This record gives sequence, C-alpha cells and structure tokens, in this order.
Amino acid sequence: MNLFIQELPEPEISPNRIQENPSSGTDSLIAYGLEKEQYIGIIALVIALIAAVGFFSRRVEYAIFVALFLSAFLISLFLFL
Repeated sequence: MNLFIQELPEPEISPNRIQENPSSGTDSLIAYGLEKEQYIGIIALVIALIAAVGFFSRRVEYAIFVALFLSAFLISLFLFL
C-alpha cells in the first residue's frame, strides 16, 4: 500500500467544530482607561530621577534637561513634517 498515491478523505464539518467570532472592535484584555495614569506615573518618575541626579550634580541635571528638550523638539519636528 503506497501512502503517496492514496487519496485523503474529505474533512467533514462537525457541529463540535470551534467557530471564530467576528471581532467587535474592542479588546477586553486591554485596559484603555489606565493610559492616563501610566503617563502621569512615567512623568513623575522622570521628574524624580532628574531631581535625584540634580541633588548630586547640577551639571548632569542641566545636561539631562537639554537632552530631553532636544529629544522632544526633534520628535515633534519629525512627526509634523
């Protein structure tokens, strides 16, 4: 018996087969309302980090401020051009 020549049976549609439901547009696993709190927490963490570094060295703090300003400027420049 040669398995390469043998034809495979047609798959039957059974009532136990799992059907995919169409997407409703919103994903229940994503917490959409927590985005604002996350942004506030990230900004607070950055400010605390800059304050902690500034406590030890003002020059490093100014360098961080300049780097953040230039980064924000370049991101906005490339985003809106």
